[in-house]
Amino acid sequence: MSAGLNPAQLEAVRYLDGPCLVLAGAGSGKTRVITHKLAHLVRAGIEPRHVAAITFTNKAAQEMAERVCAMVPVAEGNRPLISTFHALGVRILRREAGAIGLKPGFSIFDTADQHGLMQQSLATTDGSLVRGALRRISLWKNALVGPETALATAADTFEQRAARAYLDYEATLRAYQAVDFDDLIKRPVELFRDAPQALERWQGELRYLLVDEYQDTNASQYELLKLLVGTRGAFTAVGDDDQSIYGWRGATLDNMRRLAVDFPRLRTIALEQNYRSSLRILAAANALIAGNPKLHEKRLWSSLGLGDPVQVLEMDSDQHEAESIVIRLQAHKFERRTRFADYAILYRGNHQARVFEQALRRERIPYQLSGGQSFFERTEVRDLCAYLRLLANDDDDPAFVRAITTPKRGVGNATLTALGQYAGERHRSLFAALFETGIESRLAARQLAPLRELGDFVNRFAWRAQREPAAPVLDDLIGAIDYRAHLFELHSEREAAVRWQNASDFVDWLRQRAEADRVTLLELAQKVALMSRLDQEARESDAVRLSTLHAAKGLEFPHVFIAGVEEGLLPHLGDGARAARDDRAVEHRAANPARTTGNRGAGAPGTVAQATAADADEPDDSRDQAARIEEERRLMYVGITRAQKSLTVSWCRKRKRGRELFEREPSRFIAEMQLDRAPGTEPGAGGQAVAEDRPLTPRERLARMKELMLTAPRAPQRAAD
Repeated sequence: MSAGLNPAQLEAVRYLDGPCLVLAGAGSGKTRVITHKLAHLVRAGIEPRHVAAITFTNKAAQEMAERVCAMVPVAEGNRPLISTFHALGVRILRREAGAIGLKPGFSIFDTADQHGLMQQSLATTDGSLVRGALRRISLWKNALVGPETALATAADTFEQRAARAYLDYEATLRAYQAVDFDDLIKRPVELFRDAPQALERWQGELRYLLVDEYQDTNASQYELLKLLVGTRGAFTAVGDDDQSIYGWRGATLDNMRRLAVDFPRLRTIALEQNYRSSLRILAAANALIAGNPKLHEKRLWSSLGLGDPVQVLEMDSDQHEAESIVIRLQAHKFERRTRFADYAILYRGNHQARVFEQALRRERIPYQLSGGQSFFERTEVRDLCAYLRLLANDDDDPAFVRAITTPKRGVGNATLTALGQYAGERHRSLFAALFETGIESRLAARQLAPLRELGDFVNRFAWRAQREPAAPVLDDLIGAIDYRAHLFELHSEREAAVRWQNASDFVDWLRQRAEADRVTLLELAQKVALMSRLDQEARESDAVRLSTLHAAKGLEFPHVFIAGVEEGLLPHLGDGARAARDDRAVEHRAANPARTTGNRGAGAPGTVAQATAADADEPDDSRDQAARIEEERRLMYVGITRAQKSLTVSWCRKRKRGRELFEREPSRFIAEMQLDRAPGTEPGAGGQAVAEDRPLTPRERLARMKELMLTAPRAPQRAAD
């Protein structure tokens, strides 16, 4: 039972005499503690069905259930309840529905349902306004604030409008016999406050609670926990105040502070031995997080040895950063005989992924993307890819369907169905079938005209794509499609500008690849046609992980790169600070016009305001700047402690936003890591490496890889069996 547990873990597992807070530092084996404690509770004589473990994700709940069942086999009807907070809320509401005026088969509104309902409540189709109001209402619900109180305490015009919509939104939910995601916690809390008999039933059913990732709980989740455990305080909360990174969506460290007040007999046990990272990585993490005020003293230590020095790379630009990191990753993999899956590239915001995706694809390195949508999976990029795929292979039926319907050409489903039936009978592609005379008996002239117009269009550009330089053919192709007008016709001005920016960035990347690889547009289109296959290989095989820092929480990798560690990006600043920084950048560009990239075409997106609007990865909140910086420091700490063996941090002197270059400064967090004091480093050395002064050309990249292959040590031969 106790095999493999250190003394602190063993104490946390065995303590059952009252409320318990386990401070589980990064990599300290918290999941092991929770599963062993579940097993210990069962062995101590508590009926398994009276024990509950609450997690934050379905995946974590499933993995925990599998571990516990392997440790303590119990009958299916008597197993511990292992679920998310929201799944527990559903369980409570289904059983107690009548007490709160709901039918047992009530509906749970998903995001799309909520969006439609809020559009009606606000009487608007402005997507950003709808999303903003829903976020504000979610924060109110998580804080157990009802619509009347929200309206009475609204701080500004937006909150007043959101609060009035909240009133209408709640009334409509009740009329529909429905709840939303936040109601799954809020309404059980209201039930237990108003119905003591219901609370007593559930306290008798759930006699011991374990809560994972406790630092991520919000006010309503804490209140639900407090009500369920009652005066007995039979619970164990497992969390780490140094990894609290979700304040912007309602999580609060006050829940950690309140435990000792609400439960005076609280036993606090710190897990400080780290089983993941080397000493140098932990030294950087400990030094960084020391800059935050401490709720509980804790300092991670490890017996895994010094490890590689933490490196800090200074880059020219975000493109240089991506290229350099990918080259270093390839070189490191070759030298160490590792797998691509051993590497992670982490960053603050989803928008940073694009240049890394491009660099990885250029080197044909498989990757998986977490915490956001792949740049190459965006609708606007796939729309343009469809045309390139048709140039490479006019038998590509999915590409043809996408091209004929984007932009709209007056071709409906009936026309495409008739064309598809004819093509199937003739065993031809859709493209080939539309030029046959036989199709004229199936389609009227007005139906056939737009189909053949697209066919002629593709043939003309395919002819040019084989013979002419790629860049002008590509520009003419995009202009002829008139894709920008299509976007602005289909979407709001703000959303269309962001999508057009993505499309323009993709076209720029294609142009650069064509120039660097010295290929025609047809040859480039053939490479683009292979992208979907590369995506499938990445999902099924060994692949580099690209992830936001938020999405990387709970994961670990032997080798980690954290990119974009710059002031204003990490830490991520509020709108006011960011605008001031961008104003300084505008002044710099005015003084140095030669170093600036300009907009192409009238009305092209890329202004500071548009770039900023597209940049945020979570809503700005009303917390003061100090609280935001503390949370950003914890986010950097999470990133550092994902690394097991090596950690590389990079920042750029200039970074592209829209079509502009802005001056950057290294993040304060780099200095706070105190790398010159890390174990095994000489004073002043800091374990830091400086990147090349400029990006490498494709020829230089190839030379670097050849040199690497010639000088790398050979793997030792295995002895014969």
